[in-house]
Amino acid sequence: MRRFLFMVVGGVLVVLILIFMYRFYFVFGRGVKAGELNYFVEKGYVFKTFEGRLIQSGYRSKQPGALQSNEFQFSVTDKRIADRLMACSGKFVELHYKEYLGVLPWRGVSNFVVDSVITVKDVAY
Repeated sequence: MRRFLFMVVGGVLVVLILIFMYRFYFVFGRGVKAGELNYFVEKGYVFKTFEGRLIQSGYRSKQPGALQSNEFQFSVTDKRIADRLMACSGKFVELHYKEYLGVLPWRGVSNFVVDSVITVKDVAY
């Protein structure tokens, strides 16, 4: 009986660990977003994370003749990438990101985690 209970508890723990890994570490999608870097900050009480917002413009609006601005909020875990983005506020950037199913406090407040900066250009008005 004791051996059976040990096997059941062990099986349940393995299933819970697999669910946790799928929920928080499985990369759901990858992609590239481009736009003007609105802001990029380091914030947090316990876990200091890097958070940013990219403004994507030029998408069609539901109203004819109008433009709509979309925002892409993201987190950064790599200090080297964060240092590069700190100097790029107001510039046009292309960012490669990974999308996760769940958010972890030490990874940031967004499901989207930027893992590389592709290009940085000055905005031409």
